[in-house]
Amino acid sequence: MSKLRVLVLVRDGHVPPESLHGIDEKEWGAWKAEFDICETLRGLGHEVLPLGLYDDLGPIRKALREFEPDITYMLLEEFHGVVTYDFAVISYLELMQQPYTGCNPRGLLLSKDKALSKKILAYHRIPTPRFAVFKQGRAVRRPKRLTFPLFVKSVTEDASFAISQASLVHNDEALAERVAFVHEKADDDALVEQYIDGREIYCGVLGNDRLVCFPAWEMDFGSMPDDAAPIATSRVKWDLNYQERHQITTHAAKDLDPAMEQKIAKLCKRTYRALSMSGYGRMDLRLTPGGEIFVIEANANPNIEYGEDFAESAEAAGISYEALIQRILNLGLNHKAAWMA
Repeated sequence: MSKLRVLVLVRDGHVPPESLHGIDEKEWGAWKAEFDICETLRGLGHEVLPLGLYDDLGPIRKALREFEPDITYMLLEEFHGVVTYDFAVISYLELMQQPYTGCNPRGLLLSKDKALSKKILAYHRIPTPRFAVFKQGRAVRRPKRLTFPLFVKSVTEDASFAISQASLVHNDEALAERVAFVHEKADDDALVEQYIDGREIYCGVLGNDRLVCFPAWEMDFGSMPDDAAPIATSRVKWDLNYQERHQITTHAAKDLDPAMEQKIAKLCKRTYRALSMSGYGRMDLRLTPGGEIFVIEANANPNIEYGEDFAESAEAAGISYEALIQRILNLGLNHKAAWMA
């Protein structure tokens, strides 16, 4: 394995320490993923330079000139606080003729815009819930094709931002209230889609041209109250005390026969290609009791922290964490960007 110089782009304030010695586990949260990746890259023999960014591209240009990295590991999920600007950072790296890990600019742009991505999926006849977009400053008029219950979320925000049990609405009054909430809270248009009752399934995809799908992963909602809908709210995803209290876990999906596993993998690969994704991604799906699969979202550059779903599902496929981080690096080196033509 060749030793590489790797520039790691992270959010300002998330530059990890070189060691966890003397640092309490409670302080790990903000930069744990960044630490895992930098530590693993060093363990693989690479020279690593983590760089924190917020609203200035100048430090990237300086690092490219002075550090002369062979590749940039892209862990930045936003720029200037805007989650949809990550594609612009990757576009800048392409303009600078710098190889990078993860998804290309087009795939990032398409997958981050949930409304646009659903239109593309619909064009390709990939099953996704019926939906409508309610723009800021306009009256909420529900199309007749949308029947309750409905699920309301931001068009662009991720990580379950502004999602709670109140996101699932059962009448027009509640719909109008929740749309207004998303407009105000997220300062974004609201995406309203048909709620699909079923199992919450995640599937990791790795590759540029030749794709590998990891075993289907599932969110187990444990002992949540009977009147609570099984949806991945912000509390379900990020509140450790809430998870422990209600025994909420994620694990390999159980009782899926080989035919269903193959069907899920095929659908995820179709989605990945339809949205021009590359590097690695995670598909969020719903599996109904009748065996129908719906694509809810496609997530480019998902969390690859050690012990999280993507890394765990890779492990289940026989890919160790070290091998996963190296394979993502290799995919970045082998991605054929336009400037390489």
